Amino acid sequence: MTDNIKVGDFLIVQRQKYTKLQKFNNLNTIVNLGKDQVELRLAENHPYQTTFHLVPKQERGKRIYTLDALSTPSEIRNLKELLIKESGNDNRNIIDDRQSQALSTEEILKLREECESSSEVIGKLVENSKSFATKTEYSQEKYLKRKEKKYFEYITIRRPSIRLLAEIYWRLDTEKMLGVRFDTLSQIISYSGVCSVGNYLLYESGTNGMLPAAMLNSIGAGTGGKLVHLHPGNVAQKQALLAMAFPAEQEARCVSVNIYSVLRHFYQTKEADNGKQAEAKEAKEEEAVVADEPAVVEEEKEGVNGTNKRKHDDADGGSEVSEAKQIKLDKQKQSWEVENETAVSIMEQKFDSLVIVAKEHPYSILKALLPFVKPSRPVVIFSTSREILTECYVDLKTEASVTYLRLTSNWMRQYQILPNRTHPDVTMSGSGGYLLTGYTIGN
Repeated sequence: MTDNIKVGDFLIVQRQKYTKLQKFNNLNTIVNLGKDQVELRLAENHPYQTTFHLVPKQERGKRIYTLDALSTPSEIRNLKELLIKESGNDNRNIIDDRQSQALSTEEILKLREECESSSEVIGKLVENSKSFATKTEYSQEKYLKRKEKKYFEYITIRRPSIRLLAEIYWRLDTEKMLGVRFDTLSQIISYSGVCSVGNYLLYESGTNGMLPAAMLNSIGAGTGGKLVHLHPGNVAQKQALLAMAFPAEQEARCVSVNIYSVLRHFYQTKEADNGKQAEAKEAKEEEAVVADEPAVVEEEKEGVNGTNKRKHDDADGGSEVSEAKQIKLDKQKQSWEVENETAVSIMEQKFDSLVIVAKEHPYSILKALLPFVKPSRPVVIFSTSREILTECYVDLKTEASVTYLRLTSNWMRQYQILPNRTHPDVTMSGSGGYLLTGYTIGN
């Protein structure tokens, strides 16, 4: 993994507090930031965390920009220091009559084309504002931030991380994250005890790949940890996994398989093994019976030996044919069959924790997967419904298959911290969901 931006990478494009995930497919890739279109061509080979200046291209009717890397972020000018010179005591005499700005819309658009920087545009707006000087300092700061957000001409390109991806997916659509907020995600990882060693079992039914990406990130690269990722569909959601661009060795230790397919494969394999053991036992019993019988006539023995010799010769020739046939069959196996076999081999060793994040009622899934978890290992179940987890809590208490059961809810509030005006954000999520945690009991 290099520290420079290259074609094929997933990028986090940040403009002030706004972030967007973008695949840098080729040198013609364009990222849309609101009404602005930004060409990423000139970002190639620059280090991550580089701040770029948006340079407008002369194309009539379109707001297209190219990139110019800044040698240091300090080149970004501080509008507060530049433009706030005097302030009023309060806003009681300010009347919002839509007449405070002397410049018309056409003149402002012309300014955007003529001025070299956004700070010049904002400076002209401040000069032509009749009420700016009479606003309080706090109101002036809010005004400048609002205008800066609209005319800001810098972006920073960052490498994707679990926190940034979780924030982006949560902002776009909380349902596509199954309601898993970032603070809840961190608690799931903490309760499940995911680390660099051990085998871990995850079932999730659609979080854009955030859960497997977060768990694989905690396992780390160059370790012995393995993750079996179960999902209900034909194809697993792996957007976040792909965006994280883990090393090939680390990514190979996450096996994504359909839950119904792999369970069927596991139990069919188990039945086949039991059948082979039964046949071997019967063969041993027959040999014991033959050994106890009296000696046969020499001629009959020779005939039998000759027949056995022919059978042995046939078996040698047949074994070569069966080996060649098996190699041919292995080559014909589809990728999902190979993944099922890999997952089954890990399932036979059993797992060090179980995590379930499901749209469905989790109890039947929990019952199906609990036999694959070692004793005294953590179990974590997430749901946006408290009632569903309460039902699971009661059932698990009755069966006594999981102990130290705890049902918890997350409550996180973001605060605006400013002098004399500290308060919670006006808009925030109502709930981060609920977690049911416990530890398995040995049979």
